[in-house]
Amino acid sequence: MVNDAFGVHEPISDEGFHTVNEGVRQIYEEIPNVNQTRNVTDEFYELSNDGQQPLYEGCENYSKLSFILKLYHIKCLYGMSDKAMTMILELLRDAFPHIKIPSSFYDAKKTITKLGLNYDKIHACPNNCMLYWGNTEDEGRQNCKICNTFRWKERKGGSDVLSKGNRDRRKIPAKVVRYFPLRPCLQRLFLSSKPAKDMRWHSLDGNNDGLLRHPRDSEAWKRFDSTNSLFAANPRNVCVALTTDGFNPHGNMSQSYSIWLVVLIPYNMPPWVCMKNSSFIISTIIPGKHMPGNDIDVYLQPLIRELKELWYDGVDTYDSYAHEMFKMHAALMWTISDYPGLGNLSGWNVYTGRARIHCNYASDPCRLPHSRKWCFMSHRRFLDGGHKFRLNKIRFNGEQELLTPPKLLSGEEIFEQVKDIDVTFGRLMGSLVRGKRRRGVSTSTDEQQQWRKKSIFFELPYWERNLLCHNLDVMHIEKNVCDNVLFTLLNDSSRSKDHLNARKDLKDIGCKSDLWPDENGKFALAVYTMSKQGKKLFLSTLKNISLPDDYARNTPRCIDINNLKIVGTLKSHDSHILLQ
Repeated sequence: MVNDAFGVHEPISDEGFHTVNEGVRQIYEEIPNVNQTRNVTDEFYELSNDGQQPLYEGCENYSKLSFILKLYHIKCLYGMSDKAMTMILELLRDAFPHIKIPSSFYDAKKTITKLGLNYDKIHACPNNCMLYWGNTEDEGRQNCKICNTFRWKERKGGSDVLSKGNRDRRKIPAKVVRYFPLRPCLQRLFLSSKPAKDMRWHSLDGNNDGLLRHPRDSEAWKRFDSTNSLFAANPRNVCVALTTDGFNPHGNMSQSYSIWLVVLIPYNMPPWVCMKNSSFIISTIIPGKHMPGNDIDVYLQPLIRELKELWYDGVDTYDSYAHEMFKMHAALMWTISDYPGLGNLSGWNVYTGRARIHCNYASDPCRLPHSRKWCFMSHRRFLDGGHKFRLNKIRFNGEQELLTPPKLLSGEEIFEQVKDIDVTFGRLMGSLVRGKRRRGVSTSTDEQQQWRKKSIFFELPYWERNLLCHNLDVMHIEKNVCDNVLFTLLNDSSRSKDHLNARKDLKDIGCKSDLWPDENGKFALAVYTMSKQGKKLFLSTLKNISLPDDYARNTPRCIDINNLKIVGTLKSHDSHILLQ
């Protein structure tokens, strides 16, 4: 990649290497607007030298740069300290005097830093109120301007600084957000000729069968291109999607600590490239232990500012495939999340009776008093007008469904609903439900509670004109649906949705009288409940089925034939395979 960035595409001898790179440096200096980035060019020049220099005389497997990166990778995987790395480097240099490596980890980090993999540490209020970032006033604050929480961790003794000898310990911030600047990440996509060529794929590769194989085949993409023709005119302008979710960094589900990731996906490349993990771009790492919830907009501020700058001003980028500089712009197409994440990103309250965001205020919720959940009985309105289920009273709630699907609101109409909403962020500032649902609490369907904020994405100049702003992660939904269906069919006493409270709700609604419980709380099994023989046959099949490697291999381990149960937790991919 470093060679491509400087136009070196063929192997060259050591004697001619420095001459070629000097010529490339001269070319860079002659390109307009590149003199401002001379330091960046010098760093790549030095990296190119390190990438070509063998680790020792005659070494073919490692260069100086690749060995340092491999060693750094091992350090990160196993949590080695900086001091341990320095001692290892000193030992290697002492044992092998001819080896060409840095003498300390500090020097090694200076080489690694030139790769452009840096991130910004941004101090944040632990209550999600604000970032100490953006302007001189906020950067210099010692207390949160919203909740007045101290910026630094309190040490033992009630002080943020303790004296140790004649040296003061450095203050430790209460919360630190890691932000990875987007510009260098996108510029690196064009530094190698192969990815630079792939970045044109979405525009140059045709779709002849009319099937949806890539986001560029969707109506939302075509609408975006038609409304932003200047942006679409250059196929090298980058279209990205944003996805966010929380996870446990140590894989230990017994620990409550989790971190929240914001990841960007560049869509310019073909699907077999852009959907690889190596193509994903980490944008923001929000530390736990609580999810940001509705306050995620606070942590998206650096990204939104950079997206606006990339839309209006762009950034000078070298295209190694065309061997030229061009002005690269970028745009956010939509977001991807599970349903609670959709509420956090869009601002729509998904914990009320009007949780269906696509219905807006046109939904008709029904509260189930015994199950203490919201039920949406008007789902048949999305069927075709002549569908037989629309007039079927017996199998549903005893009523015919004559309503048509709700109107799909445009971004401009949504913006009109939220433009006057003024929200103060922070965990201590609101009384609305944040994060997990409060069990047993009946939340109102009042329209004033539905929009909890004006989403920060509306700061993007093109956002309200987008046909599709938010997508749902199907894998999350598949797992929930699969678990509910599977454990209900197996009549699992702890995880089935067919229980006494559900039967009481059926009686209150007045439908399916054959499933109503009697006065003693007893009720007959439904026709879909598996018999003991059926459970044994079904679970034995799942237990003994042969599957390819890495293809739902977790499923057989979760089967308990003796008790005819599924134990443990099925993974999302297991649920996907079972539903198929």
